[in-house]
Amino acid sequence: MAYAIIKTGGKQFRAEKGVTLRVPTIVGDAGSKIEFNDVLFGSDGTTVQTGTPMLKGAKVTAEIVKHGLGEKIVVFKFRRRKNYAKKQGHRQAFTEVRINDVTLG
Repeated sequence: MAYAIIKTGGKQFRAEKGVTLRVPTIVGDAGSKIEFNDVLFGSDGTTVQTGTPMLKGAKVTAEIVKHGLGEKIVVFKFRRRKNYAKKQGHRQAFTEVRINDVTLG
């Protein structure tokens, strides 16, 4: 089973054909094709290739499934004896992509 380690949005993800990943927001409409060229590492099941820092000619093609917001986290700030309490919520935006092909240069 071929897989690759890709870098997008400042994070690294393991990409395999047919797998769905939640990555930081990418510009594009649902159903559009995208290409990840920042491949750090790749394996075809028998051999392993490591980039310095990126693999030349390697790419991962994917399709945008949907955009959305993650689970809500609560940010609570509190100072004892100072009558200060502040509560905020945050939902991180994401893009869900389905990996179509892994090509190791």
